[in-house]
Amino acid sequence: MGEQGKQTPRGTADAGGARPVEPFVIDPAGREKHAEAERIRARGPAALVELPAGIRAWSVGSMDLLKRLLTDPRVSKDPRQHWPAWRRGEFQDSWIRTWVGVTNMFTSYGADHRRLRKLVAPAFTGRRTEAMRPRVERITRELLDGMARVPEGEPVDLRAAYAHPLPMSVICELFGIPEEKRAEVARIVTRVMDTSVTPEEAARTAREMQSAFAALIALKREQPGEDLTSVLVSARDDDGSRLSEVELLDTLLLVIGAGHETTVNLIGNAVQALLTHPEQLRLVLDGAISWDDVIEETLRWAPSLANLPLRYAVEDIDLPGGLTIRQGEAILATYAAAGRDPERHGPTAAEFDPRRTDKEHLAFGHGVHFCLGAPLARLEARTALPALFQRFPGLRLAVPAEDLGTVGSFIAHGYRTLPVLLHGPG
Repeated sequence: MGEQGKQTPRGTADAGGARPVEPFVIDPAGREKHAEAERIRARGPAALVELPAGIRAWSVGSMDLLKRLLTDPRVSKDPRQHWPAWRRGEFQDSWIRTWVGVTNMFTSYGADHRRLRKLVAPAFTGRRTEAMRPRVERITRELLDGMARVPEGEPVDLRAAYAHPLPMSVICELFGIPEEKRAEVARIVTRVMDTSVTPEEAARTAREMQSAFAALIALKREQPGEDLTSVLVSARDDDGSRLSEVELLDTLLLVIGAGHETTVNLIGNAVQALLTHPEQLRLVLDGAISWDDVIEETLRWAPSLANLPLRYAVEDIDLPGGLTIRQGEAILATYAAAGRDPERHGPTAAEFDPRRTDKEHLAFGHGVHFCLGAPLARLEARTALPALFQRFPGLRLAVPAEDLGTVGSFIAHGYRTLPVLLHGPG
């Protein structure tokens, strides 16, 4: 944490000119994401930051500016084409490897992105998402039944007992992941989110990820079914092209990881927000505020992904205030900072208030890279939250809110544990 920088710029084309001599150094563990965002915002609508491993990027705290950059054709997500540092071999043994060193629609640009998204999109149609509703409701009931068996007065970790297994079970059923492999997949996704890993740990995660998803692909080739892995294995474009082996494996990491971890944090963050804002919770339970209002305000106030690496300038991009993102420099999508931008949401931007009229957020991205799984995440949260509070109307935190520890990541935005008591006093 803090603002101490390195002497030699890394990962940028040039750090000279009118820019700050030293970037703001991001805490790899993400312990004060919103406080950091405010300090970075004070430097201007965009500011240089240093990420773990010495990677330098532009952090954009302005929602309007970030939206423009996310739809600017001069901004790419392909490091192989547009990030000189990556092409020189830098950072490839660090935590960023599993984020940008993959080949899927998350790290593609232009025609490549359109081809990959077209192949993957049929797996996430509105019809397929709606067809998941009975499964989501069944899994929700089963988890609530299990929690109801906990002796009264005994704390329950809501993340481990509910927020995590619900989306994990849904995504594993959706992609046909065998029961005995689900814990392994969950461990891999958790390690991908850890932005403080050593090079050795990053390499091990990459090997285990490749082994796990290659085995899943092989299984679905031998025993195809109605699951989405089988759909992706057989997906073909109009001209007969299909996902390559590398694209298929890396696409599974993307859709399974994003479909799991982000919803875990959405559910957990919404529960934490309501339990620490009892007046808002009363309005929800009385029907004055809808659950959709709660979900959208949570996505604005505490998005599941606070910061998403990385994008790159295809050419020089002039910014307000006379700054320029130079060709080849990296850009960090700062969704948490944008959601609390006072220029957009006024002086109450940092407050959780589902009653606010403008809840616009970028939690699912914006533009051509908007998350395909957003409808499924909303369906899961819209099912899980009212069911939880209906079953346990006396739900409350088992520890002071300030004692809740966040996950060790400047990317993921959630809690390591969420200890609660299921029944109110008396």
